[in-house]
Amino acid sequence: MSTSTVEVSDEKVKAMWDKRLTEIFCDICIKEILKGNRPGTHFTKDGWLKIMTTFEKETGKGFSQRQLKNRWDALKKEWKAWKKLKGEDTGLGWNPIKRTVDASNDWWESRLQVVPEAKKFRTSGIDPEFEAKLDQMFMGIVATGDKAWAPSSGTLRSDFFEDVNNEIPEENEEENMRNDVHILNDVHISNDVHISNDVQMDGNGQKRKKP
Repeated sequence: MSTSTVEVSDEKVKAMWDKRLTEIFCDICIKEILKGNRPGTHFTKDGWLKIMTTFEKETGKGFSQRQLKNRWDALKKEWKAWKKLKGEDTGLGWNPIKRTVDASNDWWESRLQVVPEAKKFRTSGIDPEFEAKLDQMFMGIVATGDKAWAPSSGTLRSDFFEDVNNEIPEENEEENMRNDVHILNDVHISNDVHISNDVQMDGNGQKRKKP
């Protein structure tokens, strides 16, 4: 993974990422996921605050939530391209000299026709150890139904990516840009109760006014 610089206006600290910072960030995110601080498709308010404070404690870098979220999105984009590049080829190995998958030129030419955004991986791919971290971050989101996945299951269906998301709920993008941290309170609604603006369903399916 190459070193990258992300410039964000009005941020107190410029987010400059190298391999060490990226791996620390990934380890912190994985810990919060395992603690249950990402119950759905995004981290909870407490989860993001823990990520921010732990990251600053371990690295000395006071990055904002938006800067950390931008890094999450960038890593997710690279991970998706890498997974699509490899596709169903479970027999691909890792070439430590080329620092990418061990495949023929013909394989690369044919795969890049399908996944052109993965061209950069021809000279520098995602090594297996780091890929395992990204798998834990981005693949653990869908855990039920026909899209269930576990790290031991290997490849995944292409439509899996449709459910992989970690957006911060936003109401006002302009307001969001003015604030480092903008997280809506989590709202938990049980599966058997439908809530609208002024009417909710009781257990018997009957409409009744909100108390």
